[in-house]
Amino acid sequence: MNAERPAVTVLGLGSMGSALAAALLDRGHPTTVWNRSAGKARPLVERGARLAPTAWAAVEASPLVVACVLDYPALHSVLGPVAGALSGRSLVNLTTGSPEQANAALDWARANGIDYLDGAIMTTPPEVGDAEMMFLYSGSRTAFDAHRPTLEALGDPLYLGADPGLASLYDVALLGVMWSTMAGWLHAAALVGADRTPAVDFTQLAVRWLSGAVSGFLTRYAAQVDAGRYPGDDATVDVQIAAIDHLIHAAEARGIDNGLPELLKGLMERAAAAGHGADSFAGVVEVLRQPVEAR
Repeated sequence: MNAERPAVTVLGLGSMGSALAAALLDRGHPTTVWNRSAGKARPLVERGARLAPTAWAAVEASPLVVACVLDYPALHSVLGPVAGALSGRSLVNLTTGSPEQANAALDWARANGIDYLDGAIMTTPPEVGDAEMMFLYSGSRTAFDAHRPTLEALGDPLYLGADPGLASLYDVALLGVMWSTMAGWLHAAALVGADRTPAVDFTQLAVRWLSGAVSGFLTRYAAQVDAGRYPGDDATVDVQIAAIDHLIHAAEARGIDNGLPELLKGLMERAAAAGHGADSFAGVVEVLRQPVEAR
């Protein structure tokens, strides 16, 4: 164990919390762990972690405390009784929750003299410790700057801003991108698979197209979304509506469920009805921005 590296405490040893503690140990950080079920700490103790007998003792062991538990109610049930020990320390909360919960946690932390940093883990436990994996942080810039070298043991630390809810907001937004992309890919895999094309073969082309043409669309359309202007000089919403009909017909002919493309077509048609038919596809955002009650 390298004593020159700062000590860290990890509260919560589920699959993700255990991965966080393991990554810190791998980088030579003296790591104290605590979990309600102490048995979960055994593999980490065998790797050199120190098991604290209580959450209070765990917090007192390190200037930096990383919490990763099931949800915010569990977080507050763990941290509430040890607020006194946390006072004057940095707390990095990697528990999944909403932006509103992160803001409430900041209020609680401030009231108790705790330097609070909220975080979102954009990977799965096996990839924790990989320098390419993104960890998003928001809240105290002081805590982020002070502990960035330690946080690099977990992945690539990206600071989003002082608003503590930003990490959670980016988290759910990025998950939305992932789910939408994966659902579209699965529909495509089912479609080409109906004609006996292996998903592996199709996906090689899909990944190339996503990382080239599609990523280019996103970059170009982002500026349009911010400006609120959507020049249809590449392909208009009306053109996209006609194009998605070909996808729907091909899927129908092969007995593939069309719920996803029908949903997308409906969204495009609403945008066209609202006057965005001649806009680029980015104009669909104006429909998405409408409050539900206004539709």
